[in-house]
Amino acid sequence: MANHASAKKAAKQSERRRSRNRAVRSTLKTFVKNAEGAIKTGESDKAGTAVLKAVSTLDVAARKGVVHKNQAARRKSRLMRKYNATKSAS
Repeated sequence: MANHASAKKAAKQSERRRSRNRAVRSTLKTFVKNAEGAIKTGESDKAGTAVLKAVSTLDVAARKGVVHKNQAARRKSRLMRKYNATKSAS
């Protein structure tokens, strides 16, 4: 454990940030998984809504610094590519 007051404070801040980031990351994974599941089932309207939610959540996570902005862009691009492929196929 930390010995100095500043180190103790830094450890507490770190723990708060970690738990907040974990919550955002967990939510993000859930929305992306739901979107990919909706895309696989082929329900266009449900998939569209799920993809929009996932993209929005990725944007928020990138803005908060939970994920890198390039990672968010890459994941959004892959998700949209899957969605558009199923949309054009049907």
